[in-house]
Amino acid sequence: MNYWNHRTLVVHPSFEELSDFMLSLPQRFEQHEGVLIHDGRNKLRRLTYGGRDFVVKSFRRPIFVNRMVYGLLRPSKALRSYRNALKLEAIGVGTPQAVGYLNIRSGLLFDRSYFVTLASACTHRYEELLLRHFDCQTEVLKAVARTTARLHEHHMAHLDYGRANILFEPLSDGSVKVEIVDLNRMYFGPLDMKAGCKNLERLPASPAMHHILADEYARVRGFDPQQCYELMRAYRSVQPGQMEGEVE
Repeated sequence: MNYWNHRTLVVHPSFEELSDFMLSLPQRFEQHEGVLIHDGRNKLRRLTYGGRDFVVKSFRRPIFVNRMVYGLLRPSKALRSYRNALKLEAIGVGTPQAVGYLNIRSGLLFDRSYFVTLASACTHRYEELLLRHFDCQTEVLKAVARTTARLHEHHMAHLDYGRANILFEPLSDGSVKVEIVDLNRMYFGPLDMKAGCKNLERLPASPAMHHILADEYARVRGFDPQQCYELMRAYRSVQPGQMEGEVE
């Protein structure tokens, strides 16, 4: 092992044959392979390999101080994403199938990390509910509320639960599939009614949409629907803040 250029690779047992693909990710990103899905602080690319489509998230290099922290003390964002995906899978909450992650370190300094999933079969994002009409809008909102309630019942909350991180797909039987993405920032701990409703503050919604979310969320968790509605509307009207226990 070259300690000064160390790579840590973890591949899900179901995808052990993808080790070489995972190790080639830095070169594939340098060569701009595949389709760029998102280009911001981090980059998302859709890559095809062996006849299958994958989504790869490349986390940017941290600032110098954090490079030391991530190199020695703290799990990388890719590792956290991978662990959290497995936790969601274990409780029956939809998320794209985790394939694995790759960490790259130079000496004691953390460099970059990559998190890989199968491409989601969901073709829509929550934000589309605000842009056009869906005949299944009520079912989508109920499915989002049930998914959120299931997370909260298992003492988990997504800390960037926004319009772009909830995917959905109407199914032929009239139900709606929901998947949650961007999992590196999660809260773990009990969530009462106020904390649970506050976790939805980043989701834009009309009063009618909030009623549907509140009614279904309250039904699953045994809360008062009107109180949930009033809390969701109140939290949405103020600047979103951090939850206790938030992890950057």
